[in-house]
Amino acid sequence: MFIDIPRELEAALIDINLPTWKLDGPALAKFSMERYQTELTAAPRFEETAATLRHALTGEGGGYAVLRLGNLAKALGADGDRFLRLATAFAAEVAIPFSPFPRWPLWKDIGVKLDKDPGKSSGIGYNAFHMDLVNGTLPPDYTTLLCVRPDPLGGGSSILSDAHAAVTRLPQDHRAVLAEAAYHYGTFYDLHGVGEEYKPFPILDGKSGEGFVRFTAKMLERSELGQEHADAAHALAEELVQGQVSFMLQAGDYLIVNQRRFLHGREALQSGQENLPTEDRRLLLQLFLRTASGADSAA
Repeated sequence: MFIDIPRELEAALIDINLPTWKLDGPALAKFSMERYQTELTAAPRFEETAATLRHALTGEGGGYAVLRLGNLAKALGADGDRFLRLATAFAAEVAIPFSPFPRWPLWKDIGVKLDKDPGKSSGIGYNAFHMDLVNGTLPPDYTTLLCVRPDPLGGGSSILSDAHAAVTRLPQDHRAVLAEAAYHYGTFYDLHGVGEEYKPFPILDGKSGEGFVRFTAKMLERSELGQEHADAAHALAEELVQGQVSFMLQAGDYLIVNQRRFLHGREALQSGQENLPTEDRRLLLQLFLRTASGADSAA
């Protein structure tokens, strides 16, 4: 699931200066996507690399990938506009980049904030398995994280787990309960492109082995659940942990997660964050993707 960029492609991408993207509402404009595709397709081995990426995300047994863009980040600057446009162009080979947050740009900063809930994305603690925008009727098909700067103290490993594989390991009575619309989580305001609020929602949202597994471990503590529904959700949480993979993102690594297959989270950052200057702490950039069929539904 780790994809290295061929040297000849890296050399070509360093020389390419893609134009600034344009948005059509919350999404990357079609002509920006087409322009990026035209320019990158001419680069040696780009189409091969893009095909490998798509297969890792949607092929049998797949569901996530990490593009190793570290050399490009070093050459162009991990937080530079040219590098960010290249990352956006790679994302556009998978699906349509969009932002569900009107108050944020296309890419959203996820830094480290000492005063935040430790379990939040910008916190310093363990961020348990979850699906982004879990309570929208049309959540993003993909969530992506671009590592600008890892935790210099060595914490914050990414964790991922195959949600459908975890479900198959549960007894049938738990699976039946998880398919009931009985779960709640979070607020829903100032969003676009993700449908309407889904409340309550089922965790198993679709046919067996398909669709979203609408799970976030935070709802186990913050939702009022009956014993039967709570037990089934706790059992799923345990299976997700049993099946997890973990790895440390390095500067320039671009993690793309197919939310219809995998859930994601993060191990706690290393202690001592308060001793780091803000500008030295871990920094990720987040971008969401919508498939063409999902975009049609959202419209």
